Amino acid sequence: QVQLVESGGGLVQPGGSLRLSCAASGSIFMLYVMGWYRQAPGKQRELVAVITGGGLINYVDSVKGRFTISRDNAENTVYLQMNSLKPDDTAVYYCSARAESVSTPGPSHYWGQGTQVTVSS
Repeated sequence: QVQLVESGGGLVQPGGSLRLSCAASGSIFMLYVMGWYRQAPGKQRELVAVITGGGLINYVDSVKGRFTISRDNAENTVYLQMNSLKPDDTAVYYCSARAESVSTPGPSHYWGQGTQVTVSS
């Protein structure tokens, strides 16, 4: 199986920055798309940003120009640099990976446990 562990959440003032990290481990055969989703209280989980192994990137419109996703394929890690944070960015952020493990043929979707990001003065 594949495990995803996030870090880097916390409390920040509006206009501030945070950097989230997510490390994948376990019996990894291949990591395909990695990314970040978020879920605010009372709302559905939404895609924030995704990146393929080849570096193709997609962002939700609300974070374009403020958030940057990147990936270290050698370390099986994905990052989310979040700048100019707004109160509306407050949510639990989940790391996501479409991956194939050595023990289970075929790709599956994996989730991290989530990390809280709170933007408040």
